[in-house]
Amino acid sequence: MAKFKIATPAGASFTTQGGGYDDEMAPLAGLDAEIVEGPANEQGFLDVARDADAIYAKGMRITKTVIDGLRQCRAIVLGSVGVDSVDVAAATARGIPVTNCPDTFIEEVADHAMALLLAGFRRVIEQDRMVREGRWREGRPALLQIPRLMGQTLGFIAFGHVARAMARRAKPFGLRMIAYDPFIEELVMPDYDVVPATLAEVLRQSDFVSLHAPATPEAERMLGEEHFRQMKKTAIFINTGRGATVREEGLIKALQEGWIAHAALDVLETEPPGNNNPLLAMPNVTLSAHVASASARFDPARKQHVGRELALVLSGRWPMSCVNPSVLMRSDLRRWQPVSMTRGPNS
Repeated sequence: MAKFKIATPAGASFTTQGGGYDDEMAPLAGLDAEIVEGPANEQGFLDVARDADAIYAKGMRITKTVIDGLRQCRAIVLGSVGVDSVDVAAATARGIPVTNCPDTFIEEVADHAMALLLAGFRRVIEQDRMVREGRWREGRPALLQIPRLMGQTLGFIAFGHVARAMARRAKPFGLRMIAYDPFIEELVMPDYDVVPATLAEVLRQSDFVSLHAPATPEAERMLGEEHFRQMKKTAIFINTGRGATVREEGLIKALQEGWIAHAALDVLETEPPGNNNPLLAMPNVTLSAHVASASARFDPARKQHVGRELALVLSGRWPMSCVNPSVLMRSDLRRWQPVSMTRGPNS
């Protein structure tokens, strides 16, 4: 039996099943640790995880019931940016650090967000359909109804890593950029040629509204009917953050009744969507299957990050990417800073 037990739900998360744990275990070499799978249901997993030294969270929600049943857990480690699958408040109450993977997929998601903006604006899906259906001559007249891209306004709701990377991509297209984010200093925005704005200003002035808010309690269902009513009738709404941040019934109504022109979405409120979701049948909607972060480096990068976080915690040190850092000062883990860091509690 290994010295350290890392419990994880069986099955895959984001990737194909059966990939093994070689990438996660590489940073753990020399620590006498093992990853032990448990059933992907609350009670079955708790039976396996109760005496674990750490939890590798994937494939199921880590609830308060699970967290309260842990006897000696030093950390709950996620291989994703979002932490909505873990009850962070319950973990904080127990003094357990929760870590995420905040910067591994930034460039991919920004690429995808910019692709959705361009595809929605130039009606790429509709143009493709016209050609395939023998409606060649309808393509040009459809685009004669839209303005040129240069000079239009891109508004960000939340201005974290992905939004900043998207701003770098949008600048060469000649877009004017504004952003609303009550959780960051406004002085960050001008470095990206982005002007700070209120939420109402972003909604009313933007030709493109790009939502990047995480699925936190503060952001859950933050945009609804009253917000889409404030947007331009020609506006395109883009969401590569989390589906739970939008009241989808309001978005559907906005698209059906022409309050906005188009939606380009990588995330939905319910994933995968049911066949009865009206968004699936709308010609003014561009969809992708929550794939914005995917690339050839996706799996190895995030799994190695998970392994590094586990190795730090199991060797008695602070993790790099703790989302509830208040617990660290009360833990028996020690702060370390061998090199300059630009993120995490050690910076």
